[in-house]
Amino acid sequence: MLYKEEFHPKVKSDLKKIDKSVVQHIKNKHLDIILDNPLSNEKLKGHLSHLYSYHFRENRVEYRIAYEVVDKDKIIFYYMVAKRENFYKNIQSRI
Repeated sequence: MLYKEEFHPKVKSDLKKIDKSVVQHIKNKHLDIILDNPLSNEKLKGHLSHLYSYHFRENRVEYRIAYEVVDKDKIIFYYMVAKRENFYKNIQSRI
């Protein structure tokens, strides 16, 4: 893995709102997938165009992870982890 991970301070509270088994999958599987190929996910549009959105589904619930790739520093900065509902509206408050 070439990239380091950094997290927005509110990501910890995001994870507290998610079922513990899903949080384990996020930590053990989904973050590794992002680290392995961070540029392969959906790039957002408009004023969020510097962010990527990783999508996954657990227990019939859609989740999103919004992150930014800072190539010059080799950092992936995670802004938000949450259910899809109101995700794109809520991410705007963190930018």
